[in-house]
Amino acid sequence: MAGSRTAGRSGRSEDGRGGPLILTEDERLLDDLLRLCAAAGVLPEVGHGPPARGGAWEAAPLVIVGADCAARLRGAGRREGVVLAGRDADDPALLHRAVAIGAERVLALPDGERWLVDRIADAAEGAGPPALTVGVIGGRGGAGASTLACALAVTAARTGARTMLVDGDPLGGGLDVLLGGEKERGLRWPAFSESRGRVAGGALAESLPLLHSLRVLSWDRGGEVAIPPPAMRSVLAAARRRGGVVVADLPRRVDETVTEALAQVDVGLLVVPAELRAIAAARRVAVGVRAVLGDLRTVARGVPGPDPGLPPDEIARLLELPPAGELAWEAGLLGDLSRGVPPGVNPRGPLARFCTGFWERVPVPSEPSPRRPRPSGGRPDFTAVRGGVRA
Repeated sequence: MAGSRTAGRSGRSEDGRGGPLILTEDERLLDDLLRLCAAAGVLPEVGHGPPARGGAWEAAPLVIVGADCAARLRGAGRREGVVLAGRDADDPALLHRAVAIGAERVLALPDGERWLVDRIADAAEGAGPPALTVGVIGGRGGAGASTLACALAVTAARTGARTMLVDGDPLGGGLDVLLGGEKERGLRWPAFSESRGRVAGGALAESLPLLHSLRVLSWDRGGEVAIPPPAMRSVLAAARRRGGVVVADLPRRVDETVTEALAQVDVGLLVVPAELRAIAAARRVAVGVRAVLGDLRTVARGVPGPDPGLPPDEIARLLELPPAGELAWEAGLLGDLSRGVPPGVNPRGPLARFCTGFWERVPVPSEPSPRRPRPSGGRPDFTAVRGGVRA
């Protein structure tokens, strides 16, 4: 593109998608758009002349055109993902220019800033189905919920699915320890405790430790033991936007933060050892979880010794929940964990077999293949965006 430059280093996401293309010579508008791109966590390419065929005009996931440059684009090829930005959405001339260039939206700043930040981030990260999110909760203390959460994530990553494991239990000791990665570099929960609003999914993933082909958000060994509800909401939403699989290890007590997490969970697994006392405890946990999460299922965990305990169907009946399956007792699991072998790594063990069967019954959404921008054939949306809500 003639007269173009990139604002700093390459603004590509972890999927290789670049930032938006900005076309304007209005310095005030450019400053505002660069600020919004920074808020979305991407770096744009800025053009000061008419776009050439091919190049950034076709490759950019989003094009933001200033009202001052709209008249120069009449000869450019039509494409999807064009937004016309100006100061007065009620200006009839602005609407006519949007029709002429095939814009999908006329945007008035500053009222539409929140909408535009989300649109920029969505374009840079790629649009696709949200991650299948599974929450794992122990029916009682020591039920093995953290072990199952790790094994589910390890198994999903082994199939090639994009996977993130979120440690939602501040008092659990840290899932990075369970995976043998407590010394790995990367951010932990305290770094995100002040998160509000939208967090870029790609930037979140790239900042976390990579363990056994999956990203892990765990706790450090510091004294902070709380996740503010807005931080949980923002971080988990960012993780889900990446697609693939998100597994969250959640505590038994349903407070405001856990409620925020459960609101984004698709399937909940309540791990219940096959004994009467565990069922009594799990019933109380289930009451709190079901108030937020509709799809909660039981995982009947076997107990050591010759007595197999209560049958899985009986556990599900007593708790009035559908069964997700039986997790047999794995005699060598504790020894493996003490030697630093992560849960689910042994594909022939009961834990890995349960996880494999679970992902077969609850398949991970397939990720869409990248698409090139296509010519736009629809009418632009002339409604101004004010405060993030269409007026």
